Amino acid sequence: MTERVVLAFSGGLDTSVAIPFLAEKMNAEVIAVAVDLGQGGEDMDVIQKRAMDCGAVESVVVDAKEEFAADFCVPALQANALYMDRYPLLSSLSRPLIVKHLVTAAQRYGGTIVSHGCTGKGNDQVRFEAGLAALAPELQVVAPARDFAWTRDKAIEYAESKGLPIETTKKNPFSIDQNLWGRAIETGFLEDIWNAPSEDVYAYTADPSAPREPDEVVITFEQGVPVKLDGRPLTPYQVVDELNRRAGAHGVGRIDMVEDRLVGIKSREVYEAPAAITLITAHRELESVTVERDLARFKRGVDQRWSELVYDGLWYSPLKRGLDALIADTQRYVSGDIRMTLHGGRATVTGRRSEQSLYDFSLATYDTGDTFDQSLAKGFVQLFSLPSKIAAARDAKQG
Repeated sequence: MTERVVLAFSGGLDTSVAIPFLAEKMNAEVIAVAVDLGQGGEDMDVIQKRAMDCGAVESVVVDAKEEFAADFCVPALQANALYMDRYPLLSSLSRPLIVKHLVTAAQRYGGTIVSHGCTGKGNDQVRFEAGLAALAPELQVVAPARDFAWTRDKAIEYAESKGLPIETTKKNPFSIDQNLWGRAIETGFLEDIWNAPSEDVYAYTADPSAPREPDEVVITFEQGVPVKLDGRPLTPYQVVDELNRRAGAHGVGRIDMVEDRLVGIKSREVYEAPAAITLITAHRELESVTVERDLARFKRGVDQRWSELVYDGLWYSPLKRGLDALIADTQRYVSGDIRMTLHGGRATVTGRRSEQSLYDFSLATYDTGDTFDQSLAKGFVQLFSLPSKIAAARDAKQG
């Protein structure tokens, strides 16, 4: 019986080449699955047709924009997820959702093998295969670029020999992954970490140094979920989509970093994430107003571990599910408005208000009306300092 391979299809070089290669190498029928995550660029109908032109027996397009925003971007926002305190997990977030739809397609079309275009040097191979192991461990996995030692130049030559309808050439060497949450650019001249990114690398963001008028925006949250911009009710997808345009127009969210990959190497990555950086900045500020001190301190460590788990491809792991529950509980009172100014590559908070605020003006003020009982402070400081005082006395004896 002919095997059926379900391929995660992006329409780019590696996955386009994979269709005829898998058909020849494994004598298999290939079902291409493309997932629309709000990445923009090419029309999904074009990508669907390209899969058929490359030899797929079925070409499936899944519109998952709203699902991605609500079920993946929002949890990342509530976790203030920034890997190495900088990267907003844009590729990491998309892989578990793609895996979910690959499993659905395998069940629908009788697929026994799942394939992806990842190399053996990247993180995505882990994200795909760890997700598949959690959701459908019975499926086999084949990764042509990794398992059959494809190099990028060989893939381009193979594509040219087959006359495949793809745009990537040796003159356009960048590897780009993009979705609603942001855009990642690597390879090419960026592999020399001394080289500065040229302006043509960017697509989601304008030059932040160009003169323009600032843009003021008010973001409304309900229990950690962005629900309005400037008072207009919107879905999470609509919020992210609009902020990508507005913050991107001011160059917000450009990141150029060397990051630690899961496979043990360091990699130079350039990211654009205008909405993600704007929303995380706003959400953190609202948490500072509404989340109690000790819970906020503990959550910062939880946020970091959550980010590491998602980066490492463990979206469906037991620990990640446990942290989800804790983070969800912390969002109970994270409701209110954050006012921001978008300008010069920055999203700057200029105002905050919440009916759930823990900020008490009468306790915080130094003017008339101050209700803070300063007479209690002296004893508090003495007791708080007592362990240090006792330890210092011991040190003096030993000295």
